[in-house]
Amino acid sequence: MCGIVGFIGCKPAAPLLLEGLAKLEYRGYDSAGIALVENGQITIHKAKGRLSVLSDRIRGGDGIEATVGIGHTRWATHGKPSDENSHPHKSASGRFAVVHNGIIENYAALKKELQSDGVEFLSETDTEVIAHLIERSYTGDFLAAVRAAIQRLEGSYALGVLCAEHPDEFIAVRNASPLIVGLSEIGNFIASDIPAVLAHTRRVIPLADHEIVRLTRDAVTVFDQAGHPVEKKEMTVDWDVTSAEKGGYDHFMIKEIMEQPQALSATISPRIDADGGIVLDGIHLTASQLRKVNRLFIVACGSAYHAGVVGKYVIEKLARIPVEVDLASEFRYRDPIVDEKSLVIIVSQSGETADTLAALREAKRRGARVLSIVNVVGSTIASESDDVLYTWAGPEISVATTKAYSTQLTMLYLIAFYIAHKLGRIDDRDQRRLLSALIRLPDMVSGILRQAGELKQLAQRYAYLEHAYFIGRNLDYAVALEASLKLKEISYIHSEAYAAGELKHGTISLIEEGTFVVALACCEKLIEKTMSNIKEVKARGAEVLVLTTDDNRDVLPEADHVLYIPKTNDLLMPSLEVVPMQLLGYYIALARKCDIDKPRNLAKSVTVE
Repeated sequence: MCGIVGFIGCKPAAPLLLEGLAKLEYRGYDSAGIALVENGQITIHKAKGRLSVLSDRIRGGDGIEATVGIGHTRWATHGKPSDENSHPHKSASGRFAVVHNGIIENYAALKKELQSDGVEFLSETDTEVIAHLIERSYTGDFLAAVRAAIQRLEGSYALGVLCAEHPDEFIAVRNASPLIVGLSEIGNFIASDIPAVLAHTRRVIPLADHEIVRLTRDAVTVFDQAGHPVEKKEMTVDWDVTSAEKGGYDHFMIKEIMEQPQALSATISPRIDADGGIVLDGIHLTASQLRKVNRLFIVACGSAYHAGVVGKYVIEKLARIPVEVDLASEFRYRDPIVDEKSLVIIVSQSGETADTLAALREAKRRGARVLSIVNVVGSTIASESDDVLYTWAGPEISVATTKAYSTQLTMLYLIAFYIAHKLGRIDDRDQRRLLSALIRLPDMVSGILRQAGELKQLAQRYAYLEHAYFIGRNLDYAVALEASLKLKEISYIHSEAYAAGELKHGTISLIEEGTFVVALACCEKLIEKTMSNIKEVKARGAEVLVLTTDDNRDVLPEADHVLYIPKTNDLLMPSLEVVPMQLLGYYIALARKCDIDKPRNLAKSVTVE
């Protein structure tokens, strides 16, 4: 959530800051601003609303000569969206300006302390206390003042800080909120995410928690919180700027839906060796180690949690190990029974999700081995895990995840096959059969994507309903959770997912004439049970859309509309089922003229609790 960009170099900073912030719009925001050092003073331009409002106000930065500055897109937490609450924030004298992602948990006590010293606040934000703290600590040493101020802060923060008296440098800090440094021929950058700098460089340095960086026009120096220089390894981004652009599509979401066959291939291919075995990127969980595991946890948030629900069914079915799936925001507070005999799988697209990161640290504190599934190389979760598996989905810009979810499923399948084989629960022939089906998934998904036109037409029929219910059993229920989320988060239709067998335990009271029900009926052994549930809702007037396999034509009389998908191994069906549900959600949101890539109140990377 929120976005930070900073630049110092040989070119005017304002246009570069606006350009970088535009690449971070997907993170979610409701105001934008930039601060620049000009003629020994800090000038701030900021505005409520879209970045275009700010850009129009300053004519895209035309005529602004400053070559050092910081920028921010804010997603409101402390204080409503307004020009006053927009970042950057200045200190009382105007000597310092700060942009901030995260939440300062002790800001109220700090604000009271500062007010007692006579400091007047101009905003309702927690961020403004940081600018005043830096000013109070300043005796001429810019870096020392920032270090002193952050020692007073509790919570999460990525900071960019300007000082009017130091126009040839600026300082950035990271703690529990993502921040990278970009190194280019025209100068040096900071940013919340790689797409913001990718037009100018592929050379980046991911910062770790509690690291501070001083940037000048031709140098970057990283320090630890004690002020000691830190040697950092530079990494090269291996995808280009076009990967983070729409490429002719109307929205990033539909582009990323269409990229799923390639993303699945990129995830699967490197993990299968020439002999048909599974290669988990240098991770060697031996049979002896796995026999000591008495419980496996999958911990995640949002769509990643839904992928974990699928993972539970598959791992328990094949490996016969008890699996618990936990929402990360609950795991860390429920005093989980985790110890050295536990294997904890952490799932996160960004690798920066605050609750998930806290759950990881809690699991490690209790002695568990932690294996993470992430998409972003060098992210905090990846760095702090004992083992990491990258999904290789490429950049995912849309807030509503699609290809990241699909590749997370694939990694969970591979982990399930690997563990089951190591433990002798499946033999070589079983593993080959499962992998053969897995390898065919990208082509099967491509076939489903060719049905997009049918889904677009169908969406017109359901676009203006205000309530929807998704039902299914077993793995179908797991997919229903994600299908429901896709619809609600981008179309704003009230949507719920239920295990179909629970209808009579209360939910069926909500079904009335015209209620939209999507029934997932791809779990072969339970189709007859699901058919009974379809009849129940139809008898009460529901409008029913059924998703099933193309070998099951018996459902047609029971449904108002049927979507057919190809049949694969039952355990892998979720990878096929989710695709038409993504398309349905997208096209319904499109028909409702929603802002699909930037849904209201949502952010791509949730880096605060």
